[in-house]
Amino acid sequence: MAANLISEVPIYRKGFGLKQEVAGELEQDYHCELIDHLQRHDFHLKLPQVEVFLAREFGFCYGVDRAVDYAYETRKKFPERRLFLTTEIIHNPRVNTRLIEMGVQFLSGQYASGVKIGDLKPEDVVLLPAFGVSTHELKALEKTGCVLVDTTCGSVANVWRRVERYAREGYTS
Repeated sequence: MAANLISEVPIYRKGFGLKQEVAGELEQDYHCELIDHLQRHDFHLKLPQVEVFLAREFGFCYGVDRAVDYAYETRKKFPERRLFLTTEIIHNPRVNTRLIEMGVQFLSGQYASGVKIGDLKPEDVVLLPAFGVSTHELKALEKTGCVLVDTTCGSVANVWRRVERYAREGYTS
């Protein structure tokens, strides 16, 4: 857990060390027999009506993998608590639908459950998505006293840090 300079609200940024405990569930949820078949056959499948080629490198980037892993770990760590996402954890309907099936509620966006930031309680847990949240939203979440799990991609965070540095140094676009 990282110390937060703004408040005393716990913000978890490193997961919970439950990667092995959730690995089977992740494998089950995102395994695909067709992908296995294509990989065993040089990433190629030829049928009478169609020919399929699969890129040798595909799938989620490391930041998305990490965010989804943290979401599963968070559900495992806090099985009895209300668990929320500020919005989609990643832009993938299958992943977001699966999280809803796991009892995760969304505070905004197309999957919004109707619960708003002002409705949160200190015992609630909120996941921040892979692409981060605004400073305004983070401050509002911290005021609720709820537990925050930051799944923001490291590359995204680096971009925002660089933007802030350039702004301090007087650069413009």
